[in-house]
Amino acid sequence: MTLRLYLMRHGETEWSKSGQHTGRADIQLTANGEDEARKLGERIRSIEFDHVLASPLKRARQTCELAGCGEHAKTEPDLIEWDNGEYEGHTHADVFKQRPGWNLFRDGCPGGEMPDQISVRVDRLIERLIALDGNVAMFAHSHIGRVLGARWIGSPVQTGEHLILNTASLSVLCYQHENSDVPAIESWNGRSLS
Repeated sequence: MTLRLYLMRHGETEWSKSGQHTGRADIQLTANGEDEARKLGERIRSIEFDHVLASPLKRARQTCELAGCGEHAKTEPDLIEWDNGEYEGHTHADVFKQRPGWNLFRDGCPGGEMPDQISVRVDRLIERLIALDGNVAMFAHSHIGRVLGARWIGSPVQTGEHLILNTASLSVLCYQHENSDVPAIESWNGRSLS
């Protein structure tokens, strides 16, 4: 079987709505986020998943459950969101006041993860993923997902800056022409229009 990774970001939370950096804070979905997760479930209903992985954080696990994949889900610690350290709960505007020009993907977070650390973590995850076959559902977060997309195609962590992931989005990572030497992004940041 050919490996296909279905990367899904969790539904809306109060902090994703307000633009606050949400790393390890274990917050739940809003009512709208729950609706987004159910709509995501409708989009993936016809896909038979051989593996279902979810971040240990509540918002990803809720999305997995509401999307109809919770029964077979396994917690994957390396899918946890980027540790924002001292910037947890702050908006970009808050951080820019202290540190003009700051960029998460280049500068990391004091007291949290740095780009080289998240690269090692995602590369470790990819090594485990490529040992799997079939369709793999992954319920995760914005920044870790963006790094996963970048590292999947062999690009540095900094490429993640250019890969936006909206709430309840669906992205597909695969191999070009089923050639495992050519990892590819088949689709990115797909959202339900309804």
